[in-house]
Amino acid sequence: MVNTRKRILLVYHSQSGNTEKLARAVSEGACEDGECEVRTLMAFQASLTDLLWADGLLFGTPENFGYMSGALKDFFDRTYYPAEAYALNLPFALFISAGNDGTGAEREIQRIAKGYPLRQVIPTLICQGEIQAAHLENAKTLGQTLAAGLSMGIF
Repeated sequence: MVNTRKRILLVYHSQSGNTEKLARAVSEGACEDGECEVRTLMAFQASLTDLLWADGLLFGTPENFGYMSGALKDFFDRTYYPAEAYALNLPFALFISAGNDGTGAEREIQRIAKGYPLRQVIPTLICQGEIQAAHLENAKTLGQTLAAGLSMGIF
């Protein structure tokens, strides 16, 4: 039997644990209906091979000095040029744990994503301050939405 489950790559970085909490909730949501397989990797562990495996992407980062984490930037640096030949055009969603407003990190990730190319299919989830239950619920919904859209062929 052919595996028809969609594959989601979740790449994130976390230092304080806030983004990791969000990543767990996003992954839980994406796995909930059993229609998608989720590969969750810290940014330093993820590679071009993982990108080529995926049907959809989830990126998570803390906001560091108004920017994405250095680890997520490193992932983009390591995969950007090798990915060019594949014209990925994958759907992605983004979640940010922010001490400020998160818009600097969001803007720069969106700029980089256009070059792969990747296409953002769900508005960015920006969670300000300490992670609360509402943030986790929104993160779970983000994962559910990407998984459902992939499963239904919308994305």
